[in-house]
Amino acid sequence: MYKLFKVFVCVSLIIGFQSSILNPATAQITHNSQGRLDENATAALKKAAAQFDKNVSFTVTMTVLNSEKKQTAKQSAEVRYNKGKYRLILPEMEVISDGTTVWQWNKKANEVAIHNMVENDVDLLNPGHLLANYSKSFRAKYIRTDDDGTAVIDMQPNAKRSYHKIRIFVDEESGMLKRMEVHKYDSGREIYDVTGFKRAANAASQFTFDTALHPDVEVIDMR
Repeated sequence: MYKLFKVFVCVSLIIGFQSSILNPATAQITHNSQGRLDENATAALKKAAAQFDKNVSFTVTMTVLNSEKKQTAKQSAEVRYNKGKYRLILPEMEVISDGTTVWQWNKKANEVAIHNMVENDVDLLNPGHLLANYSKSFRAKYIRTDDDGTAVIDMQPNAKRSYHKIRIFVDEESGMLKRMEVHKYDSGREIYDVTGFKRAANAASQFTFDTALHPDVEVIDMR
């Protein structure tokens, strides 16, 4: 299931289902065909980015839908996050990063693979970075504000990706990131629902893998 994290936003990501998203409210759209600044989208994304500028934890539930909108996979993970550092905890695997290095610890196989963070990882696994710096890699378009106060924003990548857009759902009042959807070219989607978002006292040691504490784990260094 680690692949699911690499395909997105856990950020943020990282991100339950809201039936009200199907009932949009009318709101002003500020984008245009020349791709100029969309002020509504920018305001909501900045507020959401601020939520990740701290030590936090949350649960992300990842759901994969195929081109026929049938569910093919579902997995939940605990996420601990601090300004670009993260730890994703699944039953048989943990993915850990200090912002530079990534450790993929497969508990079932009793091995850990180590590799350097790459640019796509920064976008896909660091929601704070993605939301604060989206204009470098994406064009944001405000879609609507739903009746429950959820802002719906589409982010289209400037360069070719395996998906054509990321749809983000943000609570306009609190700035809380509620959901991210990766829309693929074959009409499939990868959905990230976030629950239990809260401040947390995550120690620095949470964001590295100490081989000394796991001497029996095989190390595969891919750097």
